[in-house]
This record gives sequence, structure tokens and C-alpha cells, in this order.
Amino acid sequence: MKMMTAVNTIRIEKGQVDDILVRFKTAKSVHTFEGFILMEVLKKENSSEYDELKICTTWEDRTFFDKWLESRESQKAHGKKSEQKSEENPIISSELTTFEVAIQHKPAKQEV
Repeated sequence: MKMMTAVNTIRIEKGQVDDILVRFKTAKSVHTFEGFILMEVLKKENSSEYDELKICTTWEDRTFFDKWLESRESQKAHGKKSEQKSEENPIISSELTTFEVAIQHKPAKQEV
């Protein structure tokens, strides 16, 4: 088993990032999926053209992520989660990339 991280990069109209960021403050169903380890939401600093968030989820193994992704796509296909592009939607674009966690360091344990 090889740990992996998925990163969804979301570009947002300048000044609208907090409207999207609030959507991630409360844990969603992804947190209940088998193999889920961690979610981090990263807010890009010092961007002049647009705002950007990176939604990073880490999984025990690629198979767990794939199962979650299939479930999510199934929900979208059945209309349970539809977010259509409209003038009120400040999201410019989003791109999903995946990474194998090749090396990971944790803090050294300090002896007392």
C-alpha cells in the first residue's frame, strides 16, 4: 500500500475566496470514507490576478481515493450534487492532480 494525496486546485475570482473557503470549514462525507487520513485547505498568498485554494486529501492507498471519487461521481451523475456555472459562482476553474507520497517526515520525538 502506498499513501497518496489528491490536490484540487480551485481558482476563484479575486476577493471571493472567503465565500468558497467557508464551504470547507465543516467536515463533509469525505471524512467518513475508509482510508481517509487528512484534509488540508491551503489558501494561496500574494496572488494578484485571482484567488486560489488547494484542497488536499491524503489517503492510505490509491484504491480508497478511487472508491471515494467513484462515489462522488455517482452522486453528481444522479443530480444529488449539482453546482452549475452561473454568474453568481465565483469559481474560475478547478483541476485535480494526484501524488504518491514518496517520503514523509514527522517531528522527532523529544525525550523528557
